[in-house]
Amino acid sequence: MRRYVAAIDQGTTSSRCMVFDRQGRVVGVAQREHEQIFPRPGWVEHDPETIWRNTAFVLGEVLRTTDLGADDIAAVGVTNQRETTVVWERATGKPIYNAIVWQDTRTDRLVTELGGEYGATRYQDRTGLPLSTYFAGPKLRWILDHVDGAVERAEAGELCFGTMDSWVLWNLTGEHITDVTNASRTMLMDLRTLRWDPEICAEFGVPQAMLPEIRSSSEVYAEITAGPLAGTPVAGILGDQQAATFGQACLAPGEAKNTYGTGNFMLLNTGSTPVLSKHGLLTTVCYRLGTEPAVYALEGSIAVTGSLVQWLRDNLGIISTAAEIEPLARSVEDNGGAYIVPAFSGLFAPRWRPDARGVIAGLTRFVNKGHLARAVLESTAFQTREVVDAMRADAESEHLDLELTTLKVDGGMVGNDLLMQFQSDILDVPVVRPVVNETTALGAAYAAGLAVGFWPSTDDIRANWAADKTWRPTMSAEDRDHQLTEWNKAVERTYNWAS
Repeated sequence: MRRYVAAIDQGTTSSRCMVFDRQGRVVGVAQREHEQIFPRPGWVEHDPETIWRNTAFVLGEVLRTTDLGADDIAAVGVTNQRETTVVWERATGKPIYNAIVWQDTRTDRLVTELGGEYGATRYQDRTGLPLSTYFAGPKLRWILDHVDGAVERAEAGELCFGTMDSWVLWNLTGEHITDVTNASRTMLMDLRTLRWDPEICAEFGVPQAMLPEIRSSSEVYAEITAGPLAGTPVAGILGDQQAATFGQACLAPGEAKNTYGTGNFMLLNTGSTPVLSKHGLLTTVCYRLGTEPAVYALEGSIAVTGSLVQWLRDNLGIISTAAEIEPLARSVEDNGGAYIVPAFSGLFAPRWRPDARGVIAGLTRFVNKGHLARAVLESTAFQTREVVDAMRADAESEHLDLELTTLKVDGGMVGNDLLMQFQSDILDVPVVRPVVNETTALGAAYAAGLAVGFWPSTDDIRANWAADKTWRPTMSAEDRDHQLTEWNKAVERTYNWAS
């Protein structure tokens, strides 16, 4: 009897496989980290072959530790770090270059060239995205420009492009496919037709022969061809933030979630009509179930949140494990006047300042490592407040019925009570963590399970969601306004740093 659904979660720092039961509870998990490669300042790469080996390992490992086999798994879903770009040979499956990670900024000049006289908004009405180093299309163009013979081989159909979902699916099934959520992060797909835009592809210099087929987020794509799950259908694909939105049961317009991971990503369900932001947010596909109409979202993408904790650990050595940051931050009453703006790769939503670089502002002799630890955590909450303000402004201008009364949260950082309390304080709304915090993998599992009838409808997703802990605001309005004013002063000092 097929009692479970599995989800492969190919993330920025690790690859995981998780198994869920019908109630959406975690039955088993296996995880393996991969190396972050920094060839030059602003460049971030991954080895795709290592990622695939790790993915295959965790898939087998979770089955071994749970004593499950193919007969127990109804379907497999895939979720992934979005925008990270890989190109491989169709004949051999060998990558022609390392995967260029979503955080990478090497395409800054290329992005300016692509904008031309129109600037960053040149393609925004069609793609929902401003021209930015963040997205996959410019990264793909960079690979074509810098690997000998790549353009000619791509035009001849010898090369495949994909975000990491396509790379994982190719290795699992031999099929070259992506879903609408990942395709919407390339800058190459028309938001309304849900197809590759021939004009944009031509202007980017991307041969369409190398692009994967765009499919829905929930359907049977193909069966796994080898390994312990051979014959099991892969039936769901969602970019990681869309998967978390789905897993959080944000299925109606006006419902929002915020994921605290390597970066922070807040998505607001806007229904079946794409809403173009006027306040620095992205318009993206939220999900599409089979042949149903696509559902869209407004997204606020923050580049550096959890990775700032890693920086404090790995680059400064102030902590030796991520878990140490909360007790260190609690050793002081406040941030001591210090603010950290982690614009390591520029600023993402809602400011979109690629010229920005990180600063620590407000330093005095009074400030110690406890204050810096607190400032690291608080920077995540401040950046989230900026995105919420932008969402409110967009909702007001589009006459959407949105008043954020509660924020659903998930991701690795939501176990930090100090951060969650400060987030509630700075937003002035309750913050709610679900019982199952692994909503990214859960969302991919839901998409796959719906496709094969494991869950009959999205009503099951709503029924499975349950709150675990709620934080309520305690900060005075005066204190909140003061902190936001100081934060904005610090952010403004990051501008015009990189030429």
